[in-house]
Amino acid sequence: MEIRSRSFVAYLLAAFSAAILSVFLLPRGLREDGSSLLLHGLAAGPVRVWPDLELNWRSAMATLIGFLGSAFGTVGGVGGGGIFVPMLNLIVGFDTKSAAALSKCMIMGASASSVWYNIRVAHPTKEVPIIDYDLALLFQPMLMLGITIGVSLSVVFPYWLITVLIIILFIGTSSRSFFRGLHMWEQETLFNLEEEKKRQETLSKANGDEVIIDADYAPLLPKKERSGMDILRSNLRWRGILVLLVVWVCFLLLQITKTNAPVCSPMYWFVNVLQFPVSISVFAWEAVKLYKESKERRMAGNWECVCEASIEWTAPQLLFCALCGILGGTVGGLLGSGGGFILGPLLLEIGVIPQVASATATFVMLFSSSLSVVEFYFLRRFPIPYALYLMSVSLMAGFWGQFFVRKLVLMLKRASLIVFILSSVIFASALTMGVIGVETSVRMIKNNEYMGFLSFCTE
Repeated sequence: MEIRSRSFVAYLLAAFSAAILSVFLLPRGLREDGSSLLLHGLAAGPVRVWPDLELNWRSAMATLIGFLGSAFGTVGGVGGGGIFVPMLNLIVGFDTKSAAALSKCMIMGASASSVWYNIRVAHPTKEVPIIDYDLALLFQPMLMLGITIGVSLSVVFPYWLITVLIIILFIGTSSRSFFRGLHMWEQETLFNLEEEKKRQETLSKANGDEVIIDADYAPLLPKKERSGMDILRSNLRWRGILVLLVVWVCFLLLQITKTNAPVCSPMYWFVNVLQFPVSISVFAWEAVKLYKESKERRMAGNWECVCEASIEWTAPQLLFCALCGILGGTVGGLLGSGGGFILGPLLLEIGVIPQVASATATFVMLFSSSLSVVEFYFLRRFPIPYALYLMSVSLMAGFWGQFFVRKLVLMLKRASLIVFILSSVIFASALTMGVIGVETSVRMIKNNEYMGFLSFCTE
């Protein structure tokens, strides 16, 4: 498990580190007066395009794609931003920045309804919450810190490089998740055959009037029925939710302060640096808790996992998770997709079962996407009528997507379906964003537009 997880992160790190180094090694592209060529070319800034909300084929296509993308995106725990942004940009006609802001609105709506559905569903195998609050508290602060770093790097990176990263990272995570799904499918097939064999043996013995003593066939044992309110109470951990809300508020205040500060001013850098102690303090608090509990269990001879992840919480493992959180957030912020495209596959890599990985990743996405929506609202990045309409579509899609897929998983006894959905959404995002990125880069080359790097201090 550790080898697979580390190789997964090594893949992400190898693709991303080359881009980071290129920022400092490649020329910036300055004009004779010393200003950036790209800054000069974009001085006027992109034109804001907000189509009216009206009944036509464009809004119908946006509704259909938004519903399907939200339904499958939340089930997989990846959100679906890689599908929403191209759809809003190419089909509806929004400019890129407005499309990204509306995409966050859709992710927030779908995540909210999915979280509401998940907290009313029992854990499939244990008497614990289906949302792993320990993993949420461990990854969320570092993920939000990474998203902030990624958004800053997106100002520096040229469009062609972001396109290359999209294709490499999304296809890599998609293919890895797909093969993991195949492996789970094979295991589930063997398990279902074994259970069917036990059931047939039990029925044959019963038909032969044989007395069965100490039968350990689990599906025949009566299970304790739990009320909906009991499941809801057991799935809510107010302490963890309160801590995440505090982190959310802190990051919101810092982001608003940074937005109102001049770029590269002392206040700008002070607010940027201040995000590190906020994230690290919450991560350290949860990391120490997991480390102590894991150590106490090992000393007592209890090798049961502390949380859903099937790894031992040693110091190297905790540092590894910190790196994963920052790296996943940075990639998500850089590509404008949030951290779900990295967090979902990462939770599977560390041994979290698909149902819990989906619920936990969606829960984390609710905080990160809502933070972006509030920030974009203050910046007036999206039209309110369109945002409310698309959020209502995503709200319904998130709930019904969870409902039908969870029922299908229970009926077929195959949780690997969630992994296949996750892989499919990431692959579809790689296709849509990759094709659009290649097309845009080719057009920029034909128009002889500058395609180098820009300074961090671009206003």
